[in-house]
Amino acid sequence: MTRRYTARAAVTATRDAGGRTRLPLLRSDGPLALRETPGGDGATVHLVGAAAGPLGGDVFDLAVTVGPGARLALRSTASTLALPGDGRSRMVVRAEVSAGGHLDFAPEPTVAAAGCDHRAVAAVALRGDATLRWREELVLGRHREEPGRHTGRFDVTVDGVPLLRHELRLDDPAVYRGDAVIGRAKAVGSLLLVGPGLVREPWVGEGVGALPLEGPGVLITAVAADSAELRRRLASGERRARGPVPVG
Repeated sequence: MTRRYTARAAVTATRDAGGRTRLPLLRSDGPLALRETPGGDGATVHLVGAAAGPLGGDVFDLAVTVGPGARLALRSTASTLALPGDGRSRMVVRAEVSAGGHLDFAPEPTVAAAGCDHRAVAAVALRGDATLRWREELVLGRHREEPGRHTGRFDVTVDGVPLLRHELRLDDPAVYRGDAVIGRAKAVGSLLLVGPGLVREPWVGEGVGALPLEGPGVLITAVAADSAELRRRLASGERRARGPVPVG
C-alpha cells in the first residue's frame, strides 16, 4: 500500500499589552505536532515527530507568523529522518516576521537516509527591523550508510527586497563530493543572522566561513565529519559574527 501524506501545521506568535508573547494559533497536523514549552525570552515551540518520515511522496508544510514585537523560538525534539518512498518528499517552511519581532528557528538536523529524494524549502519575509536567527543542519545518511538525494532552498526578503537566495543540491555524488562543494564531509549546515551589531567582515576557518550579505545579515556555512562537530563549528561562527560581549 502506497503511503502519501500531506500535513499542514501553523504557529502564530503575538505580543500582548503587557509585553508577553502569546500563541493564539498552534495548529498541529499528523506528523507535524507542535507543543509550547517553557524557557527563554518570549515563547518556545517544539516540533514533535508524531510519525515516521517524511517518506517519499509526503509533503509537510509549516507556516510561522511572528507579530510586531513578539519573540518566538522554534525547536524540535529529535532529528528529522527523510526516508525513501513513492516519489519526492518535501518540507516547506514559510515564515513572516513583523517589525520589532524576532524568530529563532533551530531544529535538530535532517538526516538524508539511503534512497530518499527530499527537498527542503524555506521562505522568510522580514518587515522593518525584524530580526532572525535561522539554523539548518543536514546529515548525509545514517551510520555506515550512503545518503539519499537532498536539495535545500532558502529565500529571505526584507520589506520585499531579496536578502538571500541560497540553494544546495546534494543529488549527485560525482558533483557534491568534489573539493569545491563538500568533499568527504558527512554533515553540512548554515546559520543566518539578521539584525544590528553583527561583525560584517568575511572570514574562513577550518570547515566554516562567514559571508556578510548586502543588507542586515551574515550567513555562516560549515561542513564537518559529523553532526556534533558541525554544531560546534556553526556555534563558533555565530560567536565571531556577534563580536565581543561588551564589558561593564
